[in-house]
Amino acid sequence: MTMIRTRFAPSPTGFLHIGGARTALFSWAFARHHGGQFVLRIEDTDVARSTPAAVQAIIDGMNWLGLAHDEGPFYQMQRMDRYKEALRQMLADGHAYCCYTTQEELDAMREEQRAKGLKPRYDGTWRPEPGKTLPTPPAGVLPVIRFKNPTEGVVAWNDLVKGRIEIANAELDDLIIARQDGTPTYNFCVVVDDWDMKITHVIRGDDHVNNTPRQINILKALGAEVPLYAHLSMILGDDGQKLSKRHGAVSVMQYHEDGYLPEAVLNYLARLGWSHGDDEVFSMEQFCAWFDLDHITPSAAQFNTEKLNWLNAHYIKQTDNARLAGLVRPRLEAREVSVTDTPSLEAIIGLYKERISNLNELADAAEVFYIDLTPNAELLAQHLTPEAKPALADFIAGIREVAWEAPAIGALIKSCIGAHGLKMPKLAMPLRILLTGQAQTPSVDAVVALFPREVVIKRLAAAA
Repeated sequence: MTMIRTRFAPSPTGFLHIGGARTALFSWAFARHHGGQFVLRIEDTDVARSTPAAVQAIIDGMNWLGLAHDEGPFYQMQRMDRYKEALRQMLADGHAYCCYTTQEELDAMREEQRAKGLKPRYDGTWRPEPGKTLPTPPAGVLPVIRFKNPTEGVVAWNDLVKGRIEIANAELDDLIIARQDGTPTYNFCVVVDDWDMKITHVIRGDDHVNNTPRQINILKALGAEVPLYAHLSMILGDDGQKLSKRHGAVSVMQYHEDGYLPEAVLNYLARLGWSHGDDEVFSMEQFCAWFDLDHITPSAAQFNTEKLNWLNAHYIKQTDNARLAGLVRPRLEAREVSVTDTPSLEAIIGLYKERISNLNELADAAEVFYIDLTPNAELLAQHLTPEAKPALADFIAGIREVAWEAPAIGALIKSCIGAHGLKMPKLAMPLRILLTGQAQTPSVDAVVALFPREVVIKRLAAAA
């Protein structure tokens, strides 16, 4: 039985974006489901736009998501000799030819075709045919190499997402497969790579559907086995428009910066265009066990930020406090906040993680425990009322002796408000604001207990 081999082949002209990450995830999961292999290939032939920073951003994104490749990364620019060898073979076998039509001549040709209401295309001037006399190659003009596309019949494939697709060969002109400087073009490199790397299933975005008939024809000309294709529909933004930079994160690593857990992003991406019954929350082990191409919808998926936030909050609640502390600590250090042993960062996280939806919010909550805090004067004046001040003074006196644990502190708060005939918020609100600068916190006795006693006394005494 043939081993399943898939590939993810991004162009390093930008970051790894959400659409590319979903393609990588589905390709990776399909290989894992079948016990196959997942190949990472960097398609860096666009020298003008490909950058080392973009390559690194792609690799960083894949690593952060945990989408480990079995082979690669392979770089197309390091395979030029192989492509040129294949080009020579194509020329020798009569499947390709040199074309001396200049760009100016092509532009004029297409303009004339448009004026006649025809589809603009190369007219085949330099295409060799039986009995045809070709023009004399012009002096000083370097040729491109064109693929001699079949002129009759159809190219057809059973797309594993979209169903049967067929294109008449008459609709396809002779594609340039090598530029004037001899460098091969994208469609040719892809074909040779997929052939050499024994890719069995090409899972990619449906913006590549138009490339597929050309690539199939080139594969057949090379005598290569044609892989199976699955074209994933685009992802739309929250507003129903094509997902773009204006919809928020432009890079997968932006989600890392914004405080998302990789498992939440993966879980969310898995449900963008694929489903397993009504299951919404699942591990990547479950996803790989369930994943197939039959349950990918051919219609566009719509990104929903609220759903992603909900999933992220769910995973944060389920995550061990020690791991969360390890993720929050560098965020605090980036703010030049020094994290001390007391209070325990893990304890702070344990108290707050039920209330937040991302790691940055956890860092916000933890930060107030480690900095010199000056509460907002207007907010404090609103809640530190004349009737609250005597109760606060009693509380300050009481905390010098009380057992430093939430139940004892809670009992002291109740004793103070009871002695002054107040309701809980009258004392709890100024306590929250003086200690954390925030009007909304978890249970105030638990918050007080997290601080060292001397810090609580200092912060409260400033307002007494």
